[in-house]
Amino acid sequence: MTSIGQSRPRRSRLAGPVAAALLASLVTVVPMQSAQAAVTLLSQGRPATASSTENAGTPATAAVDGNPATRWSSQFSDPQWLRVDLGSTAAITQVVLQWEGAYATAYQIQVSADGNNWTSIYSTTNATGGTQTLNVTGNGRYVRMYGTARNGGYGYSLWEFKVYGDNGTAPPATGYVPANPQVTGVTPSTYNPPHAYFHEFQANCAFSHDRPDDPIVYPGLPGASHMHTFMGNRTTNAASTLSSLNAGGTTCLAPGDKSGYWMPTLYNGNQVITPVGPQVIYYKTGVNDYTSVRPFPPGLRFVVGSPNATADQFMFGSVEGWECGESYHNADFPAYCPVGTQVNVRYQAPSCWDGLYLDTPDHKSHMAYPVNLVCPTSHPVALPMIEFKMAFPVSGDMSQVRLSSGRGYSFHYDFFNAWDPATQAALVNHCVRGGLQCNARGYDETQPGRGAALNANYQLP
Repeated sequence: MTSIGQSRPRRSRLAGPVAAALLASLVTVVPMQSAQAAVTLLSQGRPATASSTENAGTPATAAVDGNPATRWSSQFSDPQWLRVDLGSTAAITQVVLQWEGAYATAYQIQVSADGNNWTSIYSTTNATGGTQTLNVTGNGRYVRMYGTARNGGYGYSLWEFKVYGDNGTAPPATGYVPANPQVTGVTPSTYNPPHAYFHEFQANCAFSHDRPDDPIVYPGLPGASHMHTFMGNRTTNAASTLSSLNAGGTTCLAPGDKSGYWMPTLYNGNQVITPVGPQVIYYKTGVNDYTSVRPFPPGLRFVVGSPNATADQFMFGSVEGWECGESYHNADFPAYCPVGTQVNVRYQAPSCWDGLYLDTPDHKSHMAYPVNLVCPTSHPVALPMIEFKMAFPVSGDMSQVRLSSGRGYSFHYDFFNAWDPATQAALVNHCVRGGLQCNARGYDETQPGRGAALNANYQLP
């Protein structure tokens, strides 16, 4: 296990390219058929699944997130499908498909009441890509694009899959929280700064409480979530806002860090296993140009990973996965951990921000992983890369160890930024942009001459 104050070199991230130029060239196609007009956008932010994904950077949910710069893409074979769950039966009146360069030449739009038995409400064998607006008539809770032929050697790729209709209820809130001010006009930095092996500081935050709440995914709905283990802010619950977090106390060593950090609760059988003492939450650079990293904007929030992730998807975000003793790089819990050890997990967050939103409907689309250590043009603002390093005091036979969300690879975590802006800025500037390996005071023991960002009480001097 890596000791506090050390970290292994980060991995580079590979993701599908964002072909922004394609968006400008999209052409609307309206089939000539009789149908009623669309009523409400029903699909945005709803659960989505697919027959396959090209990689973890192009999930099914990216096609229903309302962000035209994220996309779903499939593996390179036929047939493939993308399905959205509207939550209840709806009268479907219109479907809009915004294709990336890899599109379907033959596909159907299908509806289903149960997700198993499907009825086609639109079919074509000569589609030409671009944006296709289909006026349709059908009823169902589930709607899918079922592709049977592609235009080339790649898979199927959709920027957006929009389903309109009437489900008899008022439209849900969009889920977009605009930043104020929004950050625009940023170009991802390709500058190669002087080499510095470390560029990080720690937020050491202890356990606070367990609660079946999630103020990001289920705001205002106490008890709606699986059980979470909360660290940092002592008041975090379903009703938490930036204002309430700012008014709360914290278990973090730095009093200026009132952020909420939470993750699924760990159990051994039915016994809750609580992390002991301050846990290590690294704030690092995720990009090569560590001098371009900015502090988190107040109120930024996001979810890292997914309770529905596969083992491969979990390892895409992980820097080490689960580990204990001499067992490393595990997607699931090791079968056995030497008695007296702890099981650890290290998991990295995306660190590139779109500059526009503090939150989006899927709580992820406003953030992206760097590509080859450079932020993508869709998410050009480099922020600190958070890395959870959690240690749970459980060992021996691990067969009964589980998360409240499921298997080990269902591990995920939430972050709600409530740092004092001046305190966070001091640590980012001194440690991340300064190329240091800092503790929670912003002090690098190997370079004492550089001083510390905070005083002995972990506050601004």
